[in-house]
Amino acid sequence: MTQSTVSSFPPALAHGEIEEVFKDVFFVSGAMETRLMDLDWQFSRNMTIVRDGERLILINSVRLSDEGLATLEQLGKVTDVIRLGALHDRDDAFYLDRYQAQYWVMPGLEGAAGTTAKTLTPETDLPISDAALFQFSTTQIPEGILFLSREGGIAIACDALQNWLSPDEHFCDASRERMEGMGFFTPANVGPVWQQAAQPAADDFQRLKSFSFKHALCGHGEPLRDHAQTAFADTFSRLFNC
Repeated sequence: MTQSTVSSFPPALAHGEIEEVFKDVFFVSGAMETRLMDLDWQFSRNMTIVRDGERLILINSVRLSDEGLATLEQLGKVTDVIRLGALHDRDDAFYLDRYQAQYWVMPGLEGAAGTTAKTLTPETDLPISDAALFQFSTTQIPEGILFLSREGGIAIACDALQNWLSPDEHFCDASRERMEGMGFFTPANVGPVWQQAAQPAADDFQRLKSFSFKHALCGHGEPLRDHAQTAFADTFSRLFNC
């Protein structure tokens, strides 16, 4: 990449360390800054990194600092970037350019980040050998969830499933106060803003209940270990009577 190319991408924001949360599955939390509803927002978001052999697959990408990129590159070679949700693509183009990676997107998101993408469907040969895909079928915007058949099942979600327990260091005070009032800080939650934008129907969550998983790594919030399926099933019952 040339310097002019590098500067054309959104800059790296503050983020934490890359943590190996399960064998060959890594998680890093960083800041997001955006403008929504004519207001400035700053909150946290997460990237999940799956290692498959020597390959690294980035899901819900978060641009890392130079130091963070050096750590990432010690883990393996970035070969694929997966975009599971319509609302998460700020840093995809940076990684696609830096590593000449293959882009994977949900139907309706082709052409995002100005590059050729492969479409993700439940029938697609996925770039992770032990993964399966759930596709929301009733939503107004595209969204999917990946399931890894390891560690008793790991769900990797974007905005639909969230596990924000409390604000962290990546929040500004104004965003924290607004999001507390909007019910964001709820364990095993369905994302409130995503729910408004996507308008999902109960049928999707009824289908989602058939997937078996113990853990969840979401685009927002903390890793949910050991009882994720039960916790989210309770949420689906409460919100969608399913």
